[in-house]
Amino acid sequence: MTDLLLWEMIERMSVAATLAFLLSQFSVFRRMIYRQGNFSEKAAITIIFGFIGILGTYAGIPVGDALANSRVIGVMAAGLIGGPIMGTAAGVIAGGHRYLLGGFTAFSCGISSIFEGLLAGLIRRYYHEKLIPWWIAFVAGVVGEVLQMIIILLTAHPYEMAKNLVDAIGMPMILVNSLGVAIFMLIIKTAMYTQEQVGAEQSHKALDIATKTLPYLRHGLDRSSAQATAQIIFNAGSYEAVAITDTEQVLAFVGVESTHHSADTLGLTLATSQVLSKGELYIAQNALEIGCSCKNCKLASAIIVPLKRANRVIGTLKLYYTRANAVGHGDRVFASGIAHLFSTQLELTEIDRQAKLVSRAELKALYAQINPHFLFNTLNTITSLVRTKPDLARELLLKLGAMFRHTLHKTGRNITLKEELSQVRAYLTIEQARHGEKLVIQEMISEEVEKYLIPTLTIQPLVENAIKHGLQPKENGGCIIISAKEDGQDIVITIRDDGVGMDVKGRCPLAAPAPECIGLSNVHERLRGQYGVGYGLSLLSAPGSGTTVTLRIPKRVYDEGEECA
Repeated sequence: MTDLLLWEMIERMSVAATLAFLLSQFSVFRRMIYRQGNFSEKAAITIIFGFIGILGTYAGIPVGDALANSRVIGVMAAGLIGGPIMGTAAGVIAGGHRYLLGGFTAFSCGISSIFEGLLAGLIRRYYHEKLIPWWIAFVAGVVGEVLQMIIILLTAHPYEMAKNLVDAIGMPMILVNSLGVAIFMLIIKTAMYTQEQVGAEQSHKALDIATKTLPYLRHGLDRSSAQATAQIIFNAGSYEAVAITDTEQVLAFVGVESTHHSADTLGLTLATSQVLSKGELYIAQNALEIGCSCKNCKLASAIIVPLKRANRVIGTLKLYYTRANAVGHGDRVFASGIAHLFSTQLELTEIDRQAKLVSRAELKALYAQINPHFLFNTLNTITSLVRTKPDLARELLLKLGAMFRHTLHKTGRNITLKEELSQVRAYLTIEQARHGEKLVIQEMISEEVEKYLIPTLTIQPLVENAIKHGLQPKENGGCIIISAKEDGQDIVITIRDDGVGMDVKGRCPLAAPAPECIGLSNVHERLRGQYGVGYGLSLLSAPGSGTTVTLRIPKRVYDEGEECA
């Protein structure tokens, strides 16, 4: 009897698995996986899972005055995807239906369904945004079904009938339903993998569009650059309409309903105003959420992302569909990626504008540190990583943006050694992504020295010089060691590499700088100019023996002319 029951349950459990697969193909379900669904969508999915539980009851196999069923699959799946509230609600729906069917286990099965949904939801809360592994789902199913058997034994009467029932259905239900819950989570994993593939493709598409828009956005965000940019995105063929705004008006609108969404007709939509004020991405899945003042507007869903410069919102990018509930995870990945790239381009444009306002000496110092080839190579590296390692590509973009923000806001100032090292580490993160195992970095930094001031852009050009002229010519790369310590009234910082070295006796780069060593001489002269001839750089090197650059500056925790706090 047990073996026969086991195979019959496996046969009927496949119905729930098939429903799970069909459900995973709907965008609303995928939004639930990424916790992007609104209240009405969550309620709808909860009801669906509840009905999957009811279907599991109807597909049950009569055993005496009870049913061996797969109701738990729908209930626990709701909890594992949506959390305690969805799991409990689905349990109430499926369990309440079972209670109304009657039988001596009606109350036991009804209450156990609720507890199983709650249990699955609590597990989901523990995992937060991470996907629950299939084996955890299997264990959760085992625990949930064991709990149901215990509840039957404790609440169903007469006890002898309850015990006989548990003996008959216990093991088959525990095994089959636990397997069903695990299969459900595997189906979800497949759906998420598909979305990740779409996300990688969207990231690549965003980078391609960013490359095409670079010549326009380098002039800043105005009507001309916005119109060209919106047209490029629209021509990619994914959206029915594309718009770009600043903080006050629509700069460009291309596509459906462009006649009444231009700057000369309607103002900003409610959704756009919300993004401008909060600085956060917003998804509108219907016309009401878009908030267009035109009653007959055909635009039915949209994703709106802020455009920022130096963490300040300067406008928005809006991507529209003419059908409701059309915005999916791939749109979110694309919109976030393209907005971040646009923001970086606009920030670089602002850097360029600010750089033109500084003195000629500071401009030369800046250009001495930021090698255009470094930027070119970094962008190539990011391009190659967009599809294979999108998270790493995003991290490198953030590091690149941080470097340029640092250059813009800190040039010509003294900062703490801790801040300077943070800039150096951002640079090295990018270089290690390019060179991989060929570049090894070691640090020996005394915490006591991190509070002292140092001119900005002092260590990074020395590290760049070590990589470019010391390690790159070596086939197997090498190691760079950065150390900093106190030495009496001074700070001594050392950058040591095991690269190809140079003949400093024949020609010292500090005394007679060669074009390839302009970074070294620039740092040396700036230090001597600020602190005097007793400070600056010293070099120790020989061909084939690596290079050691030593930097010496006085201890200072506040700039001259300031009072010590």
